[in-house]
Amino acid sequence: MNSASLPLPPGALNGLRVLDLSRVLAGPWCTQTLADLGADIIKIERPPSVGHPGGDDTRGWGPPFLKDRDGRDTAEAAYFLGTNRNKRSVTVDIAQAAGQALILQLAARSDVLVENFKVGDMARHGLDAATLCARFPRLIYCSITGYGQTGPYRERAGYDYAIQGLGGLMSVTGERDDLPGGGPQKVGVAVADLFTGLYATVAILAALRHRDATGQGQAIDMALLDTQVAMLANLGATYLATQQVPKRVGNAHQTIVPYQVFEVADGHLILAVGNDGQFERFCVVAGCPELARDERFARNAGRVRHREVLVPQLAERMRQRDRADWLAALDAAKVPCGPINDLGDVFADPQVLARGMKTTVAHPHHDALELVASPMKLSATPVQTHRAPPLLGQHTEEVLAELGLDAEARAALRAQGVLGPALPQGA
Repeated sequence: MNSASLPLPPGALNGLRVLDLSRVLAGPWCTQTLADLGADIIKIERPPSVGHPGGDDTRGWGPPFLKDRDGRDTAEAAYFLGTNRNKRSVTVDIAQAAGQALILQLAARSDVLVENFKVGDMARHGLDAATLCARFPRLIYCSITGYGQTGPYRERAGYDYAIQGLGGLMSVTGERDDLPGGGPQKVGVAVADLFTGLYATVAILAALRHRDATGQGQAIDMALLDTQVAMLANLGATYLATQQVPKRVGNAHQTIVPYQVFEVADGHLILAVGNDGQFERFCVVAGCPELARDERFARNAGRVRHREVLVPQLAERMRQRDRADWLAALDAAKVPCGPINDLGDVFADPQVLARGMKTTVAHPHHDALELVASPMKLSATPVQTHRAPPLLGQHTEEVLAELGLDAEARAALRAQGVLGPALPQGA
C-alpha cells in the first residue's frame, strides 16, 4: 500500500461535538473552521413553514446556485456552500417546547454551543447562556452578536456592512475625497463577520483548554463591533498614540512608501516596498538610483513625509514598462510586488494550486463539488473535507437516532411541525 492510499489520521478536534445554532456568516465561519479541524458540527436549522423556506438564510442568497448533474439550478446557493462544509444539518423548531427539549438533549451531549441570535432571543426559549451553563457546567457557550451582550447597542441587529462603517474601517478604506472615485468604501468581503468567526474560534479553543484543566465551561461574548475595532490594528494604535484621525489613502499605505498600486504600460501592479534596502534595489531596477540617495527619500519616514513629491516620479517611470517586464525584474531583485488577479486568475495560479486551495467533495446534487479549501496546514492532523455542505435537514434522522429517538418518536415530532419533512433516502 502506498502512502497516498493510507487513511488520514483523525483531525485535531476529533471527538469534539459542537451544537451550531448560528446562521449567515460569522457563526458558520467559526463552526466550519472547527469542523475542518475534526469537530462534529450539528447545524440546527429552522424547518420549512408557510411563508418561510426554512434553513440558514444564506441557502437562498443567490444566484448563483449549485447546478445539479443535468445543469439545472438547485436550492443550494454558492454562498451557503462556502461556509458550511463538514457539518450535519438537523431541522428543529426551537420556538416549540418539544424543539427546545431536543436542543437541551443535544446540548447535554455537546462540548460547545455556538449561537448568533439577537440578545434576549435565546432567553425567551430557555436556551440562553446562563441557563445552559448552569445546567451543563462543562459546556462552552459562545454567543456572537453585532454589538455584544452589554452596552447601549446590545439589542440592535448586527450586519457586517453597518459594522464596517460604525467601527471605522470605511473611514480608512477607499480613495481620497479629492480624487476621482473618492469616498468611503466597504471591503469586498464581509471582513467583520469573518474576523469575528475566527476570533470566536480562538476563544472557543482557549475555553476548551481551560475546561481541560479545571473541568469548568464558560460563556463567550463575541461582538462584530469589538472585532472591527480590534482589527484596525496599527491604525487604531496610531490614533490612540497621536489623537490624529487617519485618512483614506486609496491603494496606498498610511505609513509605508512606496506601497501601493501603480499603473504600468498594460495594466496595473502592486509595489510593496517594505524597507530601505528594498527601495534602493527598486530604484536600481527602475533606472533611478539617485532617488535612493536623496536624503528626502533614503529612509521610509522621509518617503512618507515627501510622498507627494516622490510618488509622481515613480508613477511616471512605472508607466514606461509592461507588467510582465516589471514583475520579472522586481522579483529577480527581491523587491516585493505582485499582479492584481481576478478570481479566475487566482484559482488557476500555480502556487494556489500547489497549496491545495481548491478541493472537491461529493454532494447529493453533484459528483465533484468544487470548494475553496481550508488554509490550515497541520503536519500530524491534516484538515480534511469529508462532508459536503448539507442539504436542509439532511441528517435529522441520523442525529436524532443517535439521541435514542426511535422512528415513531421522530414521526410524531414531524407531525407536530417540530422537525422538517423527511428527505428521500440517499439525499
